[in-house]
Amino acid sequence: MLWPVLLLLGWERARIVGGQNPFLIFAFDSYPISHSLVTLIAWALLVGVLYRARTGYGTGAVVLGVCVLSHWVLDFVTHRPDLPIYPGGPPVGLGLWNSPAGTVVVEGLMYVAGVAIYLTTTRARSGGGRYGLWALLAVLVLSYVAALVSGPPPSVPAVALGGIVFGWLFVAWAARVDRRRDSAVGAACAARAGGGAGPAGPAGPAHP
Repeated sequence: MLWPVLLLLGWERARIVGGQNPFLIFAFDSYPISHSLVTLIAWALLVGVLYRARTGYGTGAVVLGVCVLSHWVLDFVTHRPDLPIYPGGPPVGLGLWNSPAGTVVVEGLMYVAGVAIYLTTTRARSGGGRYGLWALLAVLVLSYVAALVSGPPPSVPAVALGGIVFGWLFVAWAARVDRRRDSAVGAACAARAGGGAGPAGPAGPAHP
């Protein structure tokens, strides 16, 4: 979510180089703020601290911080050596993107696993929580496939604007769906403790 904004502002740089491999159509010239390990640690701490201050929910703050930092770990696996350890530092990356088939398999398995975890730990309270979720999942798959077959984008600013608009659109859509789902884990715990308590509330973290 941060990279497109920095790209549009010119604080980070990338080039469209094209090619047959859809995962390697960009050359990432400089993105020390959004993609270096040191700055990702700082962003993770900031997100965790802000969430803890706003909600008082320490466990949730830790989980959010880990999720932010996991972005760099996953990028380290997929990117060619272009991820800096720290701003101006040596670039690293294992290069899974060099294999389009391998990338699709790994990312597809991760997507399926994430969906399975969410479906088993939440339950819909309404049609919006059920059908809205399946619609979102379908659109995400279609957008992934479209990115693979559509070829290089017209310009870097178009990439940045698309990332901002569609990125936040997906975030808002996911938040709307999540507010219409309950935590199945919380409901099960409440039922065991209280002999069949009602719904546990939205699927977001239940504060102590």
